Amino acid sequence: MITVGELLNEKGHGIWSLTPDDTVFEAIKLMDEKGVGALAVINNSSLVGMISERDYARQVILKGRSSKDTKIKDIMSTQVYYTFPSQTVDDCMVVMSERRIRHLPVLKGDKLVGMLSIGDLIKVIIAEQKYIIEQLEHYIAGDEYS
Repeated sequence: MITVGELLNEKGHGIWSLTPDDTVFEAIKLMDEKGVGALAVINNSSLVGMISERDYARQVILKGRSSKDTKIKDIMSTQVYYTFPSQTVDDCMVVMSERRIRHLPVLKGDKLVGMLSIGDLIKVIIAEQKYIIEQLEHYIAGDEYS
């Protein structure tokens, strides 16, 4: 079973973040530039929240607010679920499914070291399943060297 640390070593440790006092417009612009659906919100080197496209849709668009006038701190999610490099991809999938979240920050101690998306986890799980299927096919076919 692959760990979060192993996955981050493959995928990279890129983290896109803003501060609570940045505007929602800046957040949406950065998400678009980086092709991501959520950003970490960092204050004094600490993870204090997350802002996602879902937060934008529900807290800005539906409430008739202006993204250029609204601060991230006014709409960000402050209850942040996270993982550690030693946890498994399966552990993360359980958390994301149960909490209905699509992004999971990775902390090493108090330091943010990466971000996982549901897509990252699905890719790993599909690759693991494909490998298992191939091994079973070789076994069934009686291949000596698989």
